[in-house]
Amino acid sequence: MISFTNVCLDTFGYALPPRVITSEDIEGQLSPLYQRLRLPAGRLELMSGIRERRLWPQGTRPSQAAVLAGERVIGQAGIDPKSIDCLIFTSVSRDMMEPATASFVHEKLGLSSSCLVFDISNACLGFLDGMVMLANMLELGQIANGLVVSGETAEELLDSTLAGLLADPSLSRKDIKPVFASLTIGSGAIGLYMRRVREGE
Repeated sequence: MISFTNVCLDTFGYALPPRVITSEDIEGQLSPLYQRLRLPAGRLELMSGIRERRLWPQGTRPSQAAVLAGERVIGQAGIDPKSIDCLIFTSVSRDMMEPATASFVHEKLGLSSSCLVFDISNACLGFLDGMVMLANMLELGQIANGLVVSGETAEELLDSTLAGLLADPSLSRKDIKPVFASLTIGSGAIGLYMRRVREGE
């Protein structure tokens, strides 16, 4: 079991996209498919437990979403962005393959040129992995503090999944099962400022 004695989870922050789309909305868009396959309404929410998800305005980049959360964390923590030693970007979504999306977040947050920046991607566990990575560096005394951020943008995948399901009239119930997970995703952003424990804490 991983254990840390010198790590403080100081400040969390998040940003929610403005657009809400319900599972009922998605099923409404898929009504031709539902009717053809005789799927009952409410199936998506029943099977996933997800009533609604949120989406950013079209064209929002993962780095832009992560910056919103990062700015909130920095503001709530009352810290100077230039004092941050490490930034880890942990989303599945990325601005591009290279350079690291963390480099765009770094620039937009105004972090120092000596700040270590990199991406970690591991599906739904990416943010947790980023926390563990940062905690290890803090525990070893390699850094004094750091920021983990994630900015997910699900719009393109959700839209393309819906379009694909509607475009192929030969799909069966069995055919649509593998794409079910793509109908459950949503967008959002989160950040966490972590630091070494101060003396007396």
